[in-house]
Amino acid sequence: MDEKKFKKVLIFMPFIGIGGVEKNLIIISNFLSKKVKDISICTSSTKYKNKFVKKVKFITPKKKIPENLNIRIKYLICLFMLFKLFIRDRNFVVISFQANIYCILLCKLFNIKIIIRSNSSPEGWYHNKIKKFIYRKVVSTADEVIVNSIQFKNQMETRFKIKVKKIYNPLNKNEIKRKCSSKFKNHFFKKKYLNIINIGRLTEQKDQITILRAINNLKNKLKIKLIIIGRGKEKDNLINFISQNKLKKIIQIKDPNKNVYNYLKSADIFVLSSKYEGLPNVLLEALTLKKFVISTNCPTGPKEILLNENGGLLFKIGDHKQLAKKIFYYFKNKNICKKKLKTSIKALERFDYNFNLNQYFKLVQKYL
Repeated sequence: MDEKKFKKVLIFMPFIGIGGVEKNLIIISNFLSKKVKDISICTSSTKYKNKFVKKVKFITPKKKIPENLNIRIKYLICLFMLFKLFIRDRNFVVISFQANIYCILLCKLFNIKIIIRSNSSPEGWYHNKIKKFIYRKVVSTADEVIVNSIQFKNQMETRFKIKVKKIYNPLNKNEIKRKCSSKFKNHFFKKKYLNIINIGRLTEQKDQITILRAINNLKNKLKIKLIIIGRGKEKDNLINFISQNKLKKIIQIKDPNKNVYNYLKSADIFVLSSKYEGLPNVLLEALTLKKFVISTNCPTGPKEILLNENGGLLFKIGDHKQLAKKIFYYFKNKNICKKKLKTSIKALERFDYNFNLNQYFKLVQKYL
């Protein structure tokens, strides 16, 4: 191709936090920076700027935006920045990771090619006829729609009649293992206990209260410990439950400030309690560190990652009694569960780092 005709790549991500979406954003952005001449990110967040390579330019507000500012306001601020940018220059291919509907509308106004990455199941949209209609009409106008699991792809194509491209999350197994320190000691977990971990935002979507209820059911049956790593609106509710049920000696909630992989490596089981996901990166990370996984059978991803329970255990969303039974099953059937774990680990090849990153580049390359 003639370099002069290349369009610039602009990634739209109004808010950059610490979740799985953000990890993929950083990995994909840094990879694309090696392949394209000009790449930038439109965001209100600069906190994690050092995680991006220098070639990735940041388009940010002139004044620093408070981290706790309402995310909708951050969307509007970034959309306004994008609007002003497009008035001056339309030579872009946009990849949207967030606020996709708004970004699509703006790009279509300026006749700019847009690729969106849908990060979690639009389950809530499906049950509201007006929202479903808006979602389908707008998203179907995007030039490309990327999802990260087969179940997610099927859902989008059957329920919303939207053609999508499935690209699995790129899994850097070597990087995850490298970040684990052999010197780290987790003094909370004990050798003769069943040590469980959950990592995720403390929100209604992640539903950690279900894990607490399950542990409360098991506290007199098993020697058990739980660490939840995350921050969010539900933290006070979780702390209150722990206090009211006298669980402080067996449950800890930690901020995700330190290296979470060290804590993950020291656990026996990873439990995911989410009500919905896209493709939960944290399950891939847990399996990379050879941790057995028990997860909700939520839309979308866990069932696919765990090979329909051939590689782990699944329970019904919000069913703490069923979760307690699954944890107890692991305790009584460790040899069976070890075989399941080996099956899941072997199947991680689907998430090959370089293969899936190149899938992103091939898609972007069509519009350069």
